[in-house]
Amino acid sequence: MIDFWNLLAILAMATATYMTRALGYLALRNRNLGERTITIMEAAPGCVLISVIAPHFVTRNPADLAALVVTLLAATRFSMLPTVLIGIATAGLLRHFTG
Repeated sequence: MIDFWNLLAILAMATATYMTRALGYLALRNRNLGERTITIMEAAPGCVLISVIAPHFVTRNPADLAALVVTLLAATRFSMLPTVLIGIATAGLLRHFTG
């Protein structure tokens, strides 16, 4: 069972991440954006994801390292959403079974 405070922290982080994305689009909704600017805005979630994943590159936990490898392999085949879901599921399962 997930601890209430952990769940609250996860929901707060998800809200903050979503709001930065939504507020960016709201702030720029009436402007004509160039193709390069649009490309950068669409890549922003990837940058946020990397900042979350990066600490796992230096972990000594075998479950996290294995999940990282699986996630990197998934990223070569799938778009962002399936890759994130695969990474989360892999990390959760490996952490559960390795204790």
